[in-house]
Amino acid sequence: MIYYSSLFITEKPKNGLIKIHGGTLFDYYFVIDKKWNGKQRTKFIIQQYLEGLLNLIEKYENDEQIKIKGTSYIINKRTAEKIGFKVDKIDALQKITLMYNYFNILISNSIAKKQLSFPNLSRTKTFYTDIGQLVERKKYIENLNKSLKNTLPNNN
Repeated sequence: MIYYSSLFITEKPKNGLIKIHGGTLFDYYFVIDKKWNGKQRTKFIIQQYLEGLLNLIEKYENDEQIKIKGTSYIINKRTAEKIGFKVDKIDALQKITLMYNYFNILISNSIAKKQLSFPNLSRTKTFYTDIGQLVERKKYIENLNKSLKNTLPNNN
């Protein structure tokens, strides 16, 4: 596993595909400021995803063969498409994996919302793209990252 930001992790590339993941339960617990409200925490999580994505782009922007895939119930379809991802339904294996990890997802989601919050796994989507699409939208991703970062306390 490779960290590209505090809440954005990837597996090592395999057959030209990089699988991306959000942070672990421990990452959520130790990285997210406990003083922040749920909205601030959610902004921070998305900002960290974007920052990690930018670091991933920096590393692979010259390797046009790289494909990227991940799942999320946090990022919506519209945002995903704006930053260069295509959206699909999750497959059966991913659903089983989510159910197996439901407790960890519940706790992470509750930390993110700063209250007990059951994740709506029916909103989970698979996102995929290639590095070229991300490179094309790099400036947009940088601006969105900067905008979110500037709205967080102690990050101006």
